[in-house]
Amino acid sequence: MTKGTYTMKKFGVMLVFLLALTGILAGCGNDSKSGADKKEVIIGVDDQFAPMGFRDDKNELVGFDIDYATAAAKEMGYTVKFQPIDWSTKEAELQSGRIDLIWNGYTITDDRKEKVLFTKPYLENAQVVVTKADSKIAKLDDLKGKKLGLQSQSSASEALNANPIKKDVKDVSEYKDNVTALNDLKTGRTDAVIIDEVVIDYYMKKEKDSFKVLDESLAPEQYGVGVKKDNKDLLEKLQKALDTMNENGTAEEISKKWFGESKVLK
Repeated sequence: MTKGTYTMKKFGVMLVFLLALTGILAGCGNDSKSGADKKEVIIGVDDQFAPMGFRDDKNELVGFDIDYATAAAKEMGYTVKFQPIDWSTKEAELQSGRIDLIWNGYTITDDRKEKVLFTKPYLENAQVVVTKADSKIAKLDDLKGKKLGLQSQSSASEALNANPIKKDVKDVSEYKDNVTALNDLKTGRTDAVIIDEVVIDYYMKKEKDSFKVLDESLAPEQYGVGVKKDNKDLLEKLQKALDTMNENGTAEEISKKWFGESKVLK
């Protein structure tokens, strides 16, 4: 090898090293910048939970909670990404960091308080019993010996378990979502479904001749937004945004759009 060849080879190695080092430093710089500039909040939703969050005829995600969350994120100075999830794994999705918030008709319960942080409640709800319109079931006692359906890992299950009627029902089937549960009710695979009042109210407007709701409810409840236990900073920012939306009328406007009246708690 000649001296000139050795010098050129050495120069080439040094050039490759410098280019690689430059790339690494640039990458670090970009990572740092993106981390500092990142203002996106990822929200886990059940995309078949009308009217809170669901797919419309164009397969677009719409609903009260979708509008409510979008407005809150804007108030916080964040962009929002909605991530459809299996509702039965919602807390695991939050703990893993794949989502930042659980926000889609998420009922505040003592059990869930041990797993997540909650905002102040923003909407009243109740777990109710729905049957086919021509069913002879008229009161909770009539559920004895009957087959019930409900959404898996929902507060409907907790409401049923807390009621004395649970020990007398024949069977309880759990479903991935309320739509499937209501379809099985229609076809007679179950006799009744335990479901959120706000959800069945929506479906009753569309299919008023298909269902009826018992006058006796199982349990009153309230919706809140779930935040990871170690993310108090996000919780404080979100609650401040929700409070502002209550004060400036944004929350009331969204409520009237979806419910025809102001239902948001202040």
